[in-house]
Amino acid sequence: MQVRELAIPGVFEFSPAVFPDDRGLFVCPFQQDAFVEAVGHPFHLAQTNHSSSCRGAMRGLHFADVPPGQAKYVYCSRGALLDVVVDIRVGSPTFGTWDTVRLDPVDCRAVYVPEGVAHGCVALEDDSVLSYLCSTGYNPTGEHGLSMLDPALRLPLPELEPVLSAKDRAAPTLAEAADQGLLPSYTACQEWYQHLRAG
Repeated sequence: MQVRELAIPGVFEFSPAVFPDDRGLFVCPFQQDAFVEAVGHPFHLAQTNHSSSCRGAMRGLHFADVPPGQAKYVYCSRGALLDVVVDIRVGSPTFGTWDTVRLDPVDCRAVYVPEGVAHGCVALEDDSVLSYLCSTGYNPTGEHGLSMLDPALRLPLPELEPVLSAKDRAAPTLAEAADQGLLPSYTACQEWYQHLRAG
């Protein structure tokens, strides 16, 4: 398993070894030992999610109140997706920074998104499947969204006709979410990460 920290500290790309043969291939997208070595604590699995998207579908940017927030470990098992992360932790040295990773079942990369970092994806092909491991269950009162189309973020989105849910289409910009007091604080996130590392 190769591991690379992205432009946002605490966000990691995991690239597992892929074993093809005449039957197909075998891959292990999540490996706890490699995860703990990179992140500093085990991944607490509370829920798994599976989404299938048409070409151009945008999901996100999504985040949750911290604590406890919701960490995600995501990978693509069919099709291809542009995975997007944005640092929205108020007070973070990299606040507003974004990074992207192409996810597909060829390289089988995965991305770890810690609590307090916004996450989204864009389907590059029809019938693209994203699998999520989530550290907490669904909490509708503590979950929020930001617009992936916020021009101030300058995300490198593909030139596809965007397909969004009504909720994601109505999501605020980063500046609007900050004005509404929706964004997590960097201090609260750091305290939560320390809590997780302490076990």
